[in-house]
Amino acid sequence: MNTVMNKLPLMRSCKEVTALLIAREDRELPLTEQLALRMHMALCKACPVFERQVLTMRNAMKQWRHYGADDE
Repeated sequence: MNTVMNKLPLMRSCKEVTALLIAREDRELPLTEQLALRMHMALCKACPVFERQVLTMRNAMKQWRHYGADDE
């Protein structure tokens, strides 16, 4: 299955999708990469879990940055 996925133009490996999810935190992805990300996420079971973990970490970091700011 993995060799078939790599031959399709918009298909990305889990490793590539992981890099895209991290990069998306810093910059806007080009349309082709956004489409490739959506296609992969629709077919993969593991990558959506990783995406939720990244979002959880991002939200936790936002809260940590503001922790105690109201006390000052």
